[in-house]
Amino acid sequence: MTKRILAFIFLAATTSAMAQEPSFTTGLAKEINPGLFDCGSRSRVSAVGEIASDDGTIWTVPAATNFGSAPFAADLYNPCGGTKLSALSKLDIDSVPLMEAGGTEEFIAYIFGDNYFEFYVNGKLLAIDPVPFTQFNSNVVRFTAQRPVTLAFMMVDWEENLGLGSESGRGSAFQPGDGGLVAHIQDNSGNTVAITDASWRAQTFYTAPLKQRDCLLVDGHHRDSSACDESGTNDGTSYSAAHWKQPENWMMPEFDDSIWPAAVTFTNDTVGVNNKPAYTNFEDVFDTPDADAEFIWSSNLVLDNLVLLRKTFD
Repeated sequence: MTKRILAFIFLAATTSAMAQEPSFTTGLAKEINPGLFDCGSRSRVSAVGEIASDDGTIWTVPAATNFGSAPFAADLYNPCGGTKLSALSKLDIDSVPLMEAGGTEEFIAYIFGDNYFEFYVNGKLLAIDPVPFTQFNSNVVRFTAQRPVTLAFMMVDWEENLGLGSESGRGSAFQPGDGGLVAHIQDNSGNTVAITDASWRAQTFYTAPLKQRDCLLVDGHHRDSSACDESGTNDGTSYSAAHWKQPENWMMPEFDDSIWPAAVTFTNDTVGVNNKPAYTNFEDVFDTPDADAEFIWSSNLVLDNLVLLRKTFD
């Protein structure tokens, strides 16, 4: 057997081993935290649950986060007792804490995440979203780093029906919600160095609700729920969810994200931000002419609830 054939067999075996089949759960999770954060009667409760899958694995839903143990990102607009700027011109950038991810070059990240984000730079967790669920907010992070710079976000579309990726809405008690991330990263001179677009990589690690499990197609590292029913219902307690374990080093510069699908872009109308001042007050940075950041996610904006996103720039 030639070395070329042996190398091909080794590569195929390695790729197959890296691919991961979903672990399925059924029904509602057990609540373990009644709410990470209280934003009053007009917001949704950011509860956390646990649920066991068919294979006995225990999953935290909608995600295991660093909320309460990591620094909050500074506010652009936070209706939950924070700063509410009317425009980007009102931001005093020098008042934003400077976070260190190595190096001396300074950068600024403007972020709108639906619902919750954790932001890593070159493998270091710099800041998290101060509002896990609603009301909708936006943030700014100022940091130092050495190029090349690897940006990584853990994104969570929060849920009211724990373990089933849904919430009350549109006349249904179990209505799947949607997510989305838009970010614009500039250097200290205001030059754009990265925006969210299709050049990012995205992978889902929690998909729900699944009315039928066989609607989910898994082909290597492609996890496709596009054939699954996204309609709401008043009783989704018999539905399933699919989970995958996150790689421990997913946020590190050396992680090979070429195995992940490209991020999918979505319009402002699809995400539904045109009535949210956390976004519209800052369109001059999120929708900058010639540097228009797009909303990104995995291939399913509605059913994919825990999504990891990565981009490296030099």
